[in-house]
Amino acid sequence: MERKNALLFALSISIGLFFWALPTPEGLDVKAWHLFALFAATIAGVILKPFPMGTVALLSLTVSVATHTLTFTEAFSGFSNEIVWLVLFAFFIARGFISSGLGNRIAYWIMGLIGKSSLGLGYGLVASDLLIAPLIPSLTARAGGIIFPLLKSLAEVFTGSSHDPKMGAFLTLAAFQGTAITSAMFLTSMAGNPLIAEFVRPHGIEISWLGWASAAIVPGLISLAIVPYVIFRLVSPAIRKTPHARQMAQERLERMGSMKKEEWITFFTLIFLITLWIGGSFFGIKATVAAMMGLAILLITGVLRWKDILEEHSAWDTFIWFAVLITLPAFLNQFGFMSWLSESIIGYVSGFNWGIGLIFLSILYFYSHYLFASNVGHITAMYVPFLILAKALGAPPQLAALLFGFLSSLFGGLTHYASGPAPILFGTGFVSIGQWWKVGAIVGSLNLCIWMIFGGLWWKILGLW
Repeated sequence: MERKNALLFALSISIGLFFWALPTPEGLDVKAWHLFALFAATIAGVILKPFPMGTVALLSLTVSVATHTLTFTEAFSGFSNEIVWLVLFAFFIARGFISSGLGNRIAYWIMGLIGKSSLGLGYGLVASDLLIAPLIPSLTARAGGIIFPLLKSLAEVFTGSSHDPKMGAFLTLAAFQGTAITSAMFLTSMAGNPLIAEFVRPHGIEISWLGWASAAIVPGLISLAIVPYVIFRLVSPAIRKTPHARQMAQERLERMGSMKKEEWITFFTLIFLITLWIGGSFFGIKATVAAMMGLAILLITGVLRWKDILEEHSAWDTFIWFAVLITLPAFLNQFGFMSWLSESIIGYVSGFNWGIGLIFLSILYFYSHYLFASNVGHITAMYVPFLILAKALGAPPQLAALLFGFLSSLFGGLTHYASGPAPILFGTGFVSIGQWWKVGAIVGSLNLCIWMIFGGLWWKILGLW
């Protein structure tokens, strides 16, 4: 091991040992505290990167089982999680989308339409996601099955050996942060949103599709207008203007000729998947099962070969580390750590003015997502306690319910494990962990300000407070 990596590894271990050695806080089980210490060391290892993330993840599982913090079955339960498999299948479907030629065809079509600048391409990806967001309730399926293949096809045009690698980073981050915003804008654009609507009913709060959308539309559109440009400035791709993109796109499309058999198969498979993702609840088919069916079609028809599946190294790498980062927070919640954390926070804000208290709670709720690898997991653990506290402080119930609901999507842009699309888009390899977290922190804070300031003014006009 190189000296630098050894020092980084020692630092990661030291962080975990520091928390492990501290006395277990009152009201918290010792297993929950030890698991938190292990989670802290794991996140430190992911950030400092003394080893590849897959290695760090497996080391974490090894320690969790060896110290009897988790049983073997518990430690590996994340590998049976539906979202983890949906992420894996999305990688495979994207490979078929590209290898069939359909991805390049659509990418060239977009270039011909709005390809005058790299910034325009970023906005094109965001606009594409906005158009389909109300129709597909699975954020991971939408981003992984539709936006991700399109992103890869566009990036490959510009990120060859003679082109600009930063273009791939910009397109990836623009697409990713766009999904976090669009998933907050509609009741049907993220699986956790209908769950929130169910959670608030026992508290006398009703959230309709129109009520959610009308409250989110103004801050959402402002975020979508500003965020891609901010990312463009942060990443600074060398290619700014693409004046010949339209002509090049037209030439490439003419060279490709009419659609081939493999493209038609992929196209109809994609339509089939979108149909199941939109109407999954009606058909009784979950998003992961729909992805399995789509992948099976691509394999049976020869668009994909089994060899292609085995050679998709980034997919298998993501499968391993994401499964681990799903597992640890899930058991932190199960062992009572998240409930203890929520109750500890409640003790600090009782007695606040409701406006100041709601702002404080919103910030805590938002940034606590660094402890989670799932939007739905965070919602399940902390949404209701924070809503109850906001109501106790005197905040208007409808306002508090919607605000925490919007934040439950927006915080999905913080890290490379924060939501289903995160590991998929991070798997492109265009963005380093450091850059991903930096942009996530800046854009996350920007979104928080936009939704609380401009959203707050809009919600005042709507009469929510």
